[in-house]
Amino acid sequence: MPTLPLSQFEAKSADPIDLLILSNGPGEVTTWVRPVVQALRDRLGTDRSRLRISVVLSPCANSAGNEAAVARSFPEVDRVQAAEDFWPFLLWGKTSESWEWRDRGVVVFLGGDQFFAVAIARRLGYRSVIYAEWEARWLGWVDRVGVRLPSFCDRLPLRHHPKVSVVGDLMVEAAAGAVNGPADRDRVGLLPGSKRAKLTQGVPFVLAIADRIRADRPEAEFVLPVAPTLDPAALASYADRAQNPIIDLIQGTTGRLVWPSGAIASDPAGDRNHP
Repeated sequence: MPTLPLSQFEAKSADPIDLLILSNGPGEVTTWVRPVVQALRDRLGTDRSRLRISVVLSPCANSAGNEAAVARSFPEVDRVQAAEDFWPFLLWGKTSESWEWRDRGVVVFLGGDQFFAVAIARRLGYRSVIYAEWEARWLGWVDRVGVRLPSFCDRLPLRHHPKVSVVGDLMVEAAAGAVNGPADRDRVGLLPGSKRAKLTQGVPFVLAIADRIRADRPEAEFVLPVAPTLDPAALASYADRAQNPIIDLIQGTTGRLVWPSGAIASDPAGDRNHP
């Protein structure tokens, strides 16, 4: 499980702590927020009077629209504010439900603009922790930084090295052990993404790849995970030529959604339909 550099902020007494997680899009919520809140509860306990976890979402151009609902489904999270209520919170500290805040707390950045974490931590008087997958900004203003790779530190001034910890790839942690099944056959994961722009091209493209692989390895099994911000019918719509005109442009493959019972929930037209 991922471990962000929070140790120096853990209370040495029974003082209650607020942990505020800032995030934004579907990928960040499902592959960053979820494994982190699970690890936090495993490490710091489930006593909500001791540790309260809040998730605040900021606007995202690639939003699926249900990130708040997904975050609320995480049992480790105590309260969630949707992206449409973000700006009053950033500018004036006002939440849609008039949240109160404890004296001690940490702001953790897991998606969006890193400046938001700096500004909100300053407003609340909290410490700040940033997870940086590719780049860390505002290093003079944040307290700790968790990075994906050790080589990340090579690009940072030496004075900032003490506040940096290598925590690994949160996305890999989220995916670990997600797919199980027989070990005696080839299994291929098809990962078209979770954002509309990527799915429009990615779904027919990965289905075309599956066609090529299946021709050489007829026994291969293909797994296409569905992001929590999608449902199977929505995912199948990107494989429907009538709903996705990009299919012909990229010479992609169409597909249809078949439920385990055998009932076809979606049967798009096409000469190469994948169940």
